[in-house]
Amino acid sequence: MSEEILVNVTPQETRVAVLSAGQVQELVVERAASRGLVGNIYMGRVARVLPGMQSAFVEVGLERAAFLHVGDIRDNRKANGEAGRPIEKILAEGEPLLVQVLKDPIGTKGARLTTQLSVAGRLLVYLPNDPHIGISQRIEDEAGRAALREKLKELVPADEKGGFILRTLAEGATEEDLRADIEYLRMLWGDLQARALGAQPPKIVYQDLSLAQRVLRDMVSEDTTAVRVDSRENYQKLAAFAEAYMPRLRGRIEHYTGERPLFELYNVEQEIEKALARRVDLKSGGTLVIDQTEAMTTIDVNTGGFVGQRNFDDTVFKTNLEAAQAIARQLRLRNLGGIVVIDFIDMDSDERRAAVLEEFRRALARDRTRMSVNGFTALGLVEMTRKRTRESLAHVLCEPCPTCAGRGQVKAARTVCYEILREIVREARAFPAKEFRVLASQPVCDLFLEEESGALAMLSDFIGKPVSLQVETGYTQEQFDIVLM
Repeated sequence: MSEEILVNVTPQETRVAVLSAGQVQELVVERAASRGLVGNIYMGRVARVLPGMQSAFVEVGLERAAFLHVGDIRDNRKANGEAGRPIEKILAEGEPLLVQVLKDPIGTKGARLTTQLSVAGRLLVYLPNDPHIGISQRIEDEAGRAALREKLKELVPADEKGGFILRTLAEGATEEDLRADIEYLRMLWGDLQARALGAQPPKIVYQDLSLAQRVLRDMVSEDTTAVRVDSRENYQKLAAFAEAYMPRLRGRIEHYTGERPLFELYNVEQEIEKALARRVDLKSGGTLVIDQTEAMTTIDVNTGGFVGQRNFDDTVFKTNLEAAQAIARQLRLRNLGGIVVIDFIDMDSDERRAAVLEEFRRALARDRTRMSVNGFTALGLVEMTRKRTRESLAHVLCEPCPTCAGRGQVKAARTVCYEILREIVREARAFPAKEFRVLASQPVCDLFLEEESGALAMLSDFIGKPVSLQVETGYTQEQFDIVLM
């Protein structure tokens, strides 16, 4: 299926949208102030070794120390896959260490590191310390895999100490394309080694390409008809990058010069707003309710206003089929990672359950991120995992609500009124005062003046002191103060 890629660039951030059949399928946002770190290579310093966790914290110049597990240390695996030497025998506090970021910092967790370094080109990934030739699992044709492996072996010099992994885009590549990528990666690794040689930790020695350049390297495929960029400067950079490394893509890169903003013209801004909403409406009238927590994401499927044409079982089946497609798209749009639990509408038929699961797997097949999907559990839930490599769209664009602190709801005005009454009793017993003045939000004060006026009068009689109200427009519904006069 043909697709278009839109690149919106401002000095503060770069946004990329992938469109297929006129619909946004994927969104990536990278801000200059918090650019992604995956792929960056640092000369770090071991800050702390934790034998109990078989891990270490490494200072690489970030806000938080990064995390290195013993299993991510090069040449520390036995033939059966088990870890070799304990980490306290390998690393010492204060020693310099060349490391690469595997995962960006997420939430309160620091970046995850590895000492198994790699640098990516368009068709190949170079493993300078691992003499191994691998092939992307997405290349499924066995004959094609064998032919690619042999072709690459012929191109790799006999004295080459490192290895290569053939990326999905290498399928169908010519020898000249592969040779050019090998030369580029060897040159890149040579420059990187030279920078690392005299680097004083903590210091970055290699930074991955910008988001716009990574789009050309990683996201453009044979199905991509156009890459539209709305910045002249970045269009020229991308055109030069394509000319040097991907000449076949040069003709697909376009500079958008229209008066309407690029994302507005293709309704991407509207899709971003929808991707931040908790509820997703399906065309049939059904709905998805998506709740993202720190540990997992839950997705609930409801029939909503969809009543179907024949009977309830048909309605449920059709809604679940449509939901399977929509959920796969929402996972890509929102970049939801980690554990995902999906509550499809209950179906009694095992055959229909299998059909929904098959439709869901088919819809997930176009996702670039590694994932695994389990079947229906005894409770009728579908459990899956999706690799988490960067923050979700909501975490990039939003922050916890200062009013509800991320709960998604606030205490009712009546609840706050009763808290205030209890607090006044407590303070009246502890402190002598002529009068108690309540500072609260408008809804709370209104309730005290109307339905709860009797409760306030009874309290005033009970403590023998007057109680006055004062509206504070800057207070949230849960905020209040009691002033002793």
